[in-house]
Amino acid sequence: MNVRRLIPTAAVAGAVALGLTALSACSSSDAAEGGSDGRLNVVASFYPMQFLAEEIGGSHVSVTTLTKPGTEPHDLELSPRQTGSLSEADYILFLKGVQPAVDDAVAQAGVEDTVDAAELTTLEKHGSEVGHDHGHEEGEDHGHEDEEAGLDPHIWLDPVKYAEVAEGVGKSLEKADPDHAADYRKNTDALVTELNALNTAYETGLKSTATKTFITTHSAFGYLAERYGLTQEGIAGIDPEAEPSPARIDEIHSVAEKSGATTVFFETLASDKTAKTLAKDLGLRTGVLDPLEGITDKSAGADYTEVMKSNLTALQKALGAK
Repeated sequence: MNVRRLIPTAAVAGAVALGLTALSACSSSDAAEGGSDGRLNVVASFYPMQFLAEEIGGSHVSVTTLTKPGTEPHDLELSPRQTGSLSEADYILFLKGVQPAVDDAVAQAGVEDTVDAAELTTLEKHGSEVGHDHGHEEGEDHGHEDEEAGLDPHIWLDPVKYAEVAEGVGKSLEKADPDHAADYRKNTDALVTELNALNTAYETGLKSTATKTFITTHSAFGYLAERYGLTQEGIAGIDPEAEPSPARIDEIHSVAEKSGATTVFFETLASDKTAKTLAKDLGLRTGVLDPLEGITDKSAGADYTEVMKSNLTALQKALGAK
């Protein structure tokens, strides 16, 4: 989430004005179209928020996402149409700190039922790898990201934290659409049960392993590692496009030797070049550990739960689960 990705507030305000004139032309892949069918018109910022809205909202919501499948969410730039149509949503669900363009646009939209998932649980700092300051150099002007510098937004990769967020989303939907509150509560309970089962699978599957250390290009798995007693060694940082320094590469070499790490993981929405180069140098395998920022044809499953199960299998293999 580099400074180059931020959209100035003035530009966003202008985009709102332009977008309001184009609402009638919005497609379902843009932001919300309008609740002409009686369903709650929900806009989700990216896949983890979309999944929650769809699972909890069920048949009572019409969910659109600002981040199309296959798009790296950190890089998202909103069109004037998308930005303008946000103000027509009944309900917005986003996660502050992941997509600066969305954060700014949501603030401009002024929708009453706007939910920031980051406020439904506790964000933490993870690790000290290069890039955990989002790639900024010391003394550089960080803009408004200073407020959340170092906080890890990847809460959805911890089933327990994701369940906390699901509970909050469910309550907020009950408030936004009280006529269907009972269904939202039922759907929330079902999802939380599913996430609890996923947590149990991870606890059991990673309880006994030959090593506790895994290497990944994108430091998205801090919450997951903390939850299950693992050590994440990120080649870069939270920003999936941050370039690792030579010093960090040397550190990874040392960590791999000392920890018995077997695999360098890369993800589905970013280049695998760094991972493959490092793995070759170290004589390690490569594998996919999906941060679930978007579901694509390359994803190892059709939805959040399936991909998380595939991630568990990949970790068990890499860590030598017994």
